[in-house]
Order: sequence, then C-alpha cells, then structure tokens
Amino acid sequence: MQTNSKDWRYTVMPAVFTWLKESASGDLEIDLAATQKYAAKILKVQGKGGTRMGGLVGSGTLGENSYLSTQQRLSLLSALSRVAKEYNVPLISGAAAETKEELAKIVTELATVGVDTVMVMPPKTQEAPSDEEMYAYYALAASAAKEAGITIMPYNNPDAAGYHALSTQLLTRLAALPEVTALKISTIDVSIIETMMLENKELKILAGVDTVTVYAGLAGACGGITGVGCIFPKASLTMQEHINNGEWAEANKISQAMNSISYLDAQPLLMEYLKFAFGIHHNDATGGLRTLGKALTPQQVDDVHTRYTLAKQRLEILGLID
Repeated sequence: MQTNSKDWRYTVMPAVFTWLKESASGDLEIDLAATQKYAAKILKVQGKGGTRMGGLVGSGTLGENSYLSTQQRLSLLSALSRVAKEYNVPLISGAAAETKEELAKIVTELATVGVDTVMVMPPKTQEAPSDEEMYAYYALAASAAKEAGITIMPYNNPDAAGYHALSTQLLTRLAALPEVTALKISTIDVSIIETMMLENKELKILAGVDTVTVYAGLAGACGGITGVGCIFPKASLTMQEHINNGEWAEANKISQAMNSISYLDAQPLLMEYLKFAFGIHHNDATGGLRTLGKALTPQQVDDVHTRYTLAKQRLEILGLID
C-alpha cells in the first residue's frame, strides 16, 4: 500500500506545534521561521519501510489555535503552506464557528493562504443542533470549499468538552458529500469507527488520538493525525506501516513503547503537555516552545519528563529514534 497525498489513505500526519519568541515589547509572538524549520524536519523523516508523513496539520489544537488572532492564524498557515508545497503534501487546518455563515467565511479565508483541507469542528453553540441543522452547517462549509477549490474534513471529537458529538448516521451522510475528503474521529471509543466501517467499507476515516492508533486501524481507520508523531516521527510512521501491512503484533509493540507519552494526547492539557515534551526532545523546553496556554505545575513538569524519558528509552531499544 502506497501513501497517496490525494486520498490520504495509509498515512499519518503531524499536528505541528507553533514556535513562539519574545517580541521587543516582551510579549510572545509566533516564530514563523522556527515553526517552518521543524515542520520541514518532521516531513523529512522516514519510517523503517520508507514512508513519510502524508500531510501537514497546522494551527490545530496543538498549534495554539484557540490562543491566536485571526491574523496570526492566517500568517502561520501561509508560512506552513510553503513547507507543505515543498514536500508535496496537503496542508490541513481547523475551523469552528457558531453559525454556518460564519463557518463558510472562515473556510474561504483559509483557502486564500494555502490550506488544502479544513477540519470542520461542530458548531460552538450551547444547545446541540439537530442532525438536520448540523448537516446544513457542514453542507454550507462544503459549498464554500468547492467554490474555493479545496475540501473539508468533518471532525468528530466527542470526548473533548465544548464539542457536540456527531452521530454515526450523520457522519456517514456527510462522508457522501463530494467535498469531504475524509472524516477525522478523535475518540478512545473505536467502536464508533468499526460501526461506520461495517456499514460502508469505502469510508476514509482518520484517527485522532495517539493511544488508540492500532485499535483504530483494526477497526478500519486508514490513517491518523498525530501529536506524539511530532516528537517521535520515525516511530509513528513505522507503526502505521505495520498497520497497513496487517502486522498487528509489531504495530502494538511500538504503540506500547510510546504509551507513556501517548497517554498525554488524550488529556485536557494535551497541547501544554506534548509541547513541553517536544521542547525536552529538542533541548528547548523553556525557549521557542513556551506556550500561550496554561502554565504546568512542577508536578506536571516532572510527570512529562518521566513519560518522555520512558518512551524514548523504549523506542531506542526498537531503533526508532530519529
């Protein structure tokens, strides 16, 4: 099975971190050059079977998305678009809004800075919309994407606070829209993926939680979006290669080796945790990889250190450190 950047099957994609630097005024601002450098570095890595990352995810949850202004977000994505084009992979970013009209405008804006696919989160409303209202929300986004020449990816994240769950019936219906290139399902309950695949084996589903990558593959997911893969890209790529080949024992061996740090991907402070771990990996825990998010407590810092060190030691034994 070969990675195909046009349909994204059998691949994993990194949700890259946004590097920050101190401005002349002392405030934190985006370090575009550093962010581009490390995004490119991840895209250069190969798994043991020779595959590379099949896409680049920017300004997502791990990219400080909720803390950036619209202008910061667009500047960041424009910079990452140049990296994605250099490595011939699609650039993906997220979008969420209260109304379908606001969402359509965001999709159009993202297309102007080089985003190829927009991960569309459910509407940010207090009351959960009906399935028909939800479908209309995504359908208008698909229409805006078609006009802009890009695609969308409905993003179901039922385990995260603040996002309405999308029913399997609605997800299957959305997958039939021509502008939908894949579904992203971020949950530790992979039975959602299995249920959908049993109904339609042609669905393209990407897993979004690192702890269940192997189980999602068993359930029928064709790939995933990874945070831990930014820290240990060779391991994530090699694990996906084993999944593609049905080599479940080998894939699980890598999953278990990374489990101590993958655990952090399913926690409320996943961005702060994983970004700090990435900083440890690059000897820059308090430099460019500082965050606009919450400050970690000394106990949390020690926990991340311990989890990172354990994963690194296990992966070194498997020959999977870059």
